[in-house]
Amino acid sequence: MRRPKVFVTQPIAESALARLRDVAEVEVNPDSSRVLAKDNLIDGVKRADILLCLLHDAIDRDVLTANPNLKAVSSMNITQDHIDLAAATDLGIPVANIPAIVTDATADIAFGLLLAVARNIALGDRLFRQGIYPGSQSNHFAGYAVTGKTLGLIGFGRIGQAVARRGSGFGMKIIYYDPCRLPAEDERGFSVVYRDLDDLLREADFVSLHPRLTPDTHQLMSDAQFALMKPTAFVVNTSRGPVIDEAALVRALESGQIAGAGLDVYEHEPKVAPELVAMPNVVLTPHLGSAVLELREDMAHIVVDNTIALIEGRPPVSCFNPQVLKKLF
Repeated sequence: MRRPKVFVTQPIAESALARLRDVAEVEVNPDSSRVLAKDNLIDGVKRADILLCLLHDAIDRDVLTANPNLKAVSSMNITQDHIDLAAATDLGIPVANIPAIVTDATADIAFGLLLAVARNIALGDRLFRQGIYPGSQSNHFAGYAVTGKTLGLIGFGRIGQAVARRGSGFGMKIIYYDPCRLPAEDERGFSVVYRDLDDLLREADFVSLHPRLTPDTHQLMSDAQFALMKPTAFVVNTSRGPVIDEAALVRALESGQIAGAGLDVYEHEPKVAPELVAMPNVVLTPHLGSAVLELREDMAHIVVDNTIALIEGRPPVSCFNPQVLKKLF
């Protein structure tokens, strides 16, 4: 009996790949430094029964129809970003996914960006490496305080709540906006205060974005919203890039409407506005939200669990289109 073929778009934990090789012929794109080009992705799919892909891979109809014998997609996505789920469902292709296990890692990055941009940590590191040392009490790298300031959280789900816990450790006043306001008892438990969106933007010293990406939150932060913020305030985004109108963010930073930004995600990822790259008051990281070695290994094992389940004719741990599974199992 022929072993199924699995194409993996980038290297994942070797311990997980070893398990997958026990049940399948596995081809792995060896380059972990860049997103696989669409043509190369399609070539890989043509040789595969199952595609094992990562969050950044764009799985559109062209990819899904490149191989009429493609049986399934096993994705490391938590949300269905970059996957044409309607096309997959039309084609009868199940798309397995992983549970939401990146909460603390993403919250860590959010707070790390907040600290880095407020206290000029990234700027100081970069210039010190170039030989610039202005002295330990110079104002050359003086930044903004974090302890005791007001942290505004837009979106108060699992990650927003985790960032609130970190802000509380810095003695910050935590305010939040979410379309679904918490019961008063839960607000007291988190030591947070509800604000409508405009009031939050006016009051917060740091605005940290944690909404889901939906048509309603696309470019949630644009010119009108930045105009409400303090000129000493910072925006941090670890949710999804299109939540911010990047051109509007550039305008707000260039005009001094806001003090700075910390970004882990981008509107046209992996591209980023060149103006942001040149700004010393902007800290940029390449979507590192879940980039923790232990966590990434756990994620790899879950996606391999799903892949093995699909090979063996069992339902995966989680699936974006379970209605397709019902036809298969």
